[in-house]
Amino acid sequence: MKRFMFVISMALVITACTGQISSPVPTLTMPMETKMPTTIPTRMIQETETAAPEITVTDTPEPEIVVTDALPSGEILLKIVPEESTVFYEVGETFLNQNNRFATAIGKTSQVNGEIYANPENPLKSRLGAFAIDINTFESDSTRRDNAIRRDWLESSTYPLATFVPRSITNLPDTYVPGEPYTFEVQGELTVKQTTLGVTFVVTTQYEQEQLTGSAETEILMSDFKIGPISIGGVLNTEDTVKIRFDFVARP
Repeated sequence: MKRFMFVISMALVITACTGQISSPVPTLTMPMETKMPTTIPTRMIQETETAAPEITVTDTPEPEIVVTDALPSGEILLKIVPEESTVFYEVGETFLNQNNRFATAIGKTSQVNGEIYANPENPLKSRLGAFAIDINTFESDSTRRDNAIRRDWLESSTYPLATFVPRSITNLPDTYVPGEPYTFEVQGELTVKQTTLGVTFVVTTQYEQEQLTGSAETEILMSDFKIGPISIGGVLNTEDTVKIRFDFVARP
């Protein structure tokens, strides 16, 4: 019995000593490289780096263009009808090789555009837009003359458009009677080639049933616009003065 108790006591002592001296040492494990999941959640991207914003392409509708009648009360927009309108030039010429025979050269074209803002209720408020003439299309009774003018004088092959920009209108009537003609003046700037000068047109016109018909006339000096007078040695000389007439029809 004493031997048995001695054995038990020694076992307990050994066990106690073992617990104080040989307690398990924590294992130092080197951290392993963290394996990222194959699919990276969106939340993780936001925490580690800034994700590119998603771009959504949508069709932006074009702004709607609303056409409104912006004309003042009582005003009507009339446009020149080229097919029914004609611009003429007239210039005197002397044929030196034909015993100084005098003649009038006439050229014409229907290539003209322009706008008129008529106000039948109050003619004094009527106004004009700009006018453009394709002078390269002037034709006379002589192809030789036309080609020489285009090439050497008007140089319309290079400067095909002549323009007239109205600046003021004088002597408009206070009232008008449908179909009755009236006369007024239009002051503005005429550009031919590279020269712009002030000119005045005298206009006689009548308005009836939303149609304006009439004629506008002026005179210019070719020398002022650096287009003449024309002189072909031994053949002909022209006068310096040129008469311009514009017969027109304008409708809405």
